[in-house]
Amino acid sequence: MPDDQKTHKNPALRVANYKPSSSVDKSSVPVPHKNGNDLKPAVFELEDKKWKIEYQVKQENLIVDQTDMKQSVYVYKCRECTIIVKGKVNSILIDSCNRVGILFDDVLSTVEFINSTNVQMQATGKVPTVAIEKTDGCQVYLSKSSIDAEIVSSKSSSMNVLVVNEAGDDFDEFPVPEQFKTRIDSKTRKLVTTATESC
Repeated sequence: MPDDQKTHKNPALRVANYKPSSSVDKSSVPVPHKNGNDLKPAVFELEDKKWKIEYQVKQENLIVDQTDMKQSVYVYKCRECTIIVKGKVNSILIDSCNRVGILFDDVLSTVEFINSTNVQMQATGKVPTVAIEKTDGCQVYLSKSSIDAEIVSSKSSSMNVLVVNEAGDDFDEFPVPEQFKTRIDSKTRKLVTTATESC
């Protein structure tokens, strides 16, 4: 075949020979939702014992106020939102969110951040455990009653814990270590891990 008839040698032939498929089902093409986030409709509902807050964008005052301690709060793929949880709930999970802040009274088990960026939480009451996984930028504000909370982190960066000072009028800030040093104890033959001084 001569070069002038080969499509890889002649771009004009590629365009001329292109025919769009007629088998595309137009009903399967997603229609953009007005929240502009992942083409999914925004969700704010209580389903069984789980509050679902999903695909919310630029909502500054999402309030969950009819709660009990058997309920959980699940926040998924929200962006630039502030969420307020009143009362006592069992757990809170922030998943795949960006620039989301959550303010809550009391949590019985865990507040967890996963796959998120630039997020923060503030406890006005009690929270026993905060878990941070695959998250870049997390600010954890703890009340006086939550000062003994455990912070568990993995594969995360730019984490800070802020604790109300003794006067109660400001916060003391503590960076969570991201870098560690491990050695083998020659006597016990076990690994000993400590945070490096650069943290």
